[in-house]
Amino acid sequence: MSHSNQATADLAARWNGSSAMTQVVVLTGRSMRAFLTDPGLVLVGLIQPMMALFVFTQIFGNIPLASGLPPGTEYLDFLMPAILVNHVVQTSSQTGVGLVEDLRNGIVARLRSMPIMPSSLLLARSTSDLVRSAVQLVMILVLAVVLLDYAPPGGLPGMVLSALLTLGVGSALSWVFLAMGACMRSTEPMQNISVLLMIPLMFISSAFVPIEQLPDWLEVIARLNPLTYAVDASRAVALGLDGNDLVGPSLLVSGLVAIVAAGIAVRGFRRPL
Repeated sequence: MSHSNQATADLAARWNGSSAMTQVVVLTGRSMRAFLTDPGLVLVGLIQPMMALFVFTQIFGNIPLASGLPPGTEYLDFLMPAILVNHVVQTSSQTGVGLVEDLRNGIVARLRSMPIMPSSLLLARSTSDLVRSAVQLVMILVLAVVLLDYAPPGGLPGMVLSALLTLGVGSALSWVFLAMGACMRSTEPMQNISVLLMIPLMFISSAFVPIEQLPDWLEVIARLNPLTYAVDASRAVALGLDGNDLVGPSLLVSGLVAIVAAGIAVRGFRRPL
């Protein structure tokens, strides 16, 4: 064997695939292209939160429960962080549905024949939806400022920090839905359970009304709801309130949820197809 052929053979023997970072970047790009080539998904992602914003401000903005808001706070300012959190919750649920579709259409089977780590596939799916949520949050905030004169007391820094906290809880929830998708591997049950989870998570929380306005038994549940921590922290920084005692618990809860769910997701994803 010639020297060049021997060198090629040695290189092939040593090559075990690209680095984990390269795998995540390439696979994230693949997921992002699939989203960007479907304008309907982009449009729906903007219409849904804006519609919710209009509906809830019209329903709750002028009724007595709005009197429980912080002094000098408009209901729009109170509601906006919850709308952002609600949006990332819905986007996170689609993360799991997208994984199930990849498992069923053969994409994952083809990728598994290559030297790709299973965790890279999951991390890429989570990262692409995180980028998608970030872009949509910016667009939603711009529309709210332009169309509804949204101007929270916390100003631009408060809006930015509120959006970052929202993305944190969205990233954690994406791993929850990835774990569900990796374990269930069926689209319809996955979507049904997602809806059943999202309704109590959002409505039995401090998202749409002050938590003190809820019935006593619902208030107890709301105070145990992880999304209450996220909404309260995001709202506090947007309203320019002292949220130092809220941001830490929100990040801690999101981090713990992400770690546990990621472990379950990787374990479920490694099962035979």
